[in-house]
Amino acid sequence: MNKISIIKCLLVVTCIMCLVGCKSSKIATDGTKNLKLSAKEVIKINDKNAPDFKTFQARVKASYTQDTKSQTHTVTMRILKDEIIWINSALNLIRLKITPQSVQFYNKLDNTYFDGDFAYLSNLLGTDLDFEKVQNLLLGNALFPLNKADYKMSIHDEAYLFQPHTQTALFELFYVVSAVNFKMQSQQLAQATESRFLEIDYLQYQNVDDQILPEQLKVIALEGDSETIIEMEFKSVSLNEDLRYPFKIPSGFKEIRLE
Repeated sequence: MNKISIIKCLLVVTCIMCLVGCKSSKIATDGTKNLKLSAKEVIKINDKNAPDFKTFQARVKASYTQDTKSQTHTVTMRILKDEIIWINSALNLIRLKITPQSVQFYNKLDNTYFDGDFAYLSNLLGTDLDFEKVQNLLLGNALFPLNKADYKMSIHDEAYLFQPHTQTALFELFYVVSAVNFKMQSQQLAQATESRFLEIDYLQYQNVDDQILPEQLKVIALEGDSETIIEMEFKSVSLNEDLRYPFKIPSGFKEIRLE
């Protein structure tokens, strides 16, 4: 995998990644599915289950496969909620920092750096992105706000399926909400005109400090005839620790631009 592919992998990992906060009496704790709720009730519980933390840290094992090429990377991910998303690779060779204002990374493998905004990430996923949307994806929240006024609900494969009352011309959007923990089970974004399809499946969760955190997820991204699959496993997860987010572009590094 070349230098741009490694960087792209880390950026994709950053963009594509489920937490639960408040408890609800309607959430089954024994794995029992509840398919008898109204759209209003499901949305309300999903909203209450939004993550509630100050800081998040995890070791993330990410397997990245693009067409016939495959690589596995382990990175450290830290989040200062609503402010910073920070990723560091082994031996500090590649470091990335995202804030509401910027997207930055540097690569010690070839002494290069990138200092820009969300345009690249938006192009990567085929939709306009900002810090909030990126954070939502990392935390298993709906990319776009989920509410009863804009979405209709049906039952599909023993889960709650939400889709806009009217799909836009730009893309079609689908949310699958678990009937057990009422978190996102899958998010799907399709752009037929651009031959793009993105599916984020949250496969398994783990309990950490009374929060339900991601343990395993799978991302499938299709663009034309090209397929990218990312499988992620979250280990050593901790919340609300005092963390640092160091980032300084080393002197003498050459700026690169990603097309």
